[in-house]
Amino acid sequence: MESGASCSAPNLAPAAEAAEPNRCPACGQSGKKTDSLTVKAMLAVSLLHVRDTPYRFCRTPDCDVVYFSATGQTFTTAQIRVPVHQKNPHNPDVPVCYCFQHSPASIRAEWQTTGASTVIEEINGGIQAGQCACEVRNPQGSCCLGNVSQVVKQVEQEMKISI
Repeated sequence: MESGASCSAPNLAPAAEAAEPNRCPACGQSGKKTDSLTVKAMLAVSLLHVRDTPYRFCRTPDCDVVYFSATGQTFTTAQIRVPVHQKNPHNPDVPVCYCFQHSPASIRAEWQTTGASTVIEEINGGIQAGQCACEVRNPQGSCCLGNVSQVVKQVEQEMKISI
């Protein structure tokens, strides 16, 4: 089924698609398997363009592709409803936790006010309470705790250096 040409990567040869189905057609980096439910929830374009196929999430910051499939279909940052943390790692206002709206800026503000961060405990509490919806709220389609932990460590390092 060949449709959605506007969602296909330009100049992508079919042989390259078949040879490296797990690699982003734009940057060549390995993608993280992502459920099509996540892709559908994140898209700001008609779902008529979404094929019933497995998708991968491209984490490369300087690559505009967010989701891609082995069939060559791609969705870029311009087609996603929310800013993607992995695509904007230096923007302090882009959420790192989409369920509870934590960003590097909010983590930094808490650290500056209290001298510590409780964000990981807060998120774990939300998970325990069944308030988490990462598969449809987080563009990567999975739990944010790894990303949040990285940001917390980075903020801690910055704060210790500035003391």
